[in-house]
Amino acid sequence: MRKYAQVLLIIPFIGMCVLLPIANRIEPYILGMPFLLFWLVLWMVLSSLVLFIVYKLDPTNEGSEYE
Repeated sequence: MRKYAQVLLIIPFIGMCVLLPIANRIEPYILGMPFLLFWLVLWMVLSSLVLFIVYKLDPTNEGSEYE
């Protein structure tokens, strides 16, 4: 499971840093936002989802007192 978590954690980094020059443009407008702003907001949401999935996959988090 640890290997899957590491791969999942690399995905947001690639989307935000590596692919950002590709998304660096204003047109088209998506949901009223320039494309670059939409790209950044999308990856912030996806990063949160990926972190949640990694948290749930981590066996050390099972049976914690906070759930």
